[in-house]
Amino acid sequence: MVKIYHNTRCGKSRTALKVLLEAGLEVEVIEYLKTPLDKSQLQVLVTELGIMPYDLIRRGEKIFKEHYKASHPDNIDWLQAMVDHPVLMERPIIQKKCLAVIGRSPESIQKILAY
Repeated sequence: MVKIYHNTRCGKSRTALKVLLEAGLEVEVIEYLKTPLDKSQLQVLVTELGIMPYDLIRRGEKIFKEHYKASHPDNIDWLQAMVDHPVLMERPIIQKKCLAVIGRSPESIQKILAY
């Protein structure tokens, strides 16, 4: 079973979902804007991605620019920021067992397919 944290309005997310389905994988689609993740779920993803919470932030989003851009990255609880504003979370995230990738490139999706 593969999970994809998906935004239906995102072309990269739609492409990643299509690749997973065409590979014949059983996919659980989590529309994280409709069903936001809690802080512990986000911590698991960050750990499995092997990144810091700030690295999961979409810094081009309007909410980031309006509320967080001027703050020093170390002064913000980024997990809580993503709980409060799920749109800040990078997408798509694909998770299989204990591996997660940000599925924006074909190479990262291939990591999941090969796992």
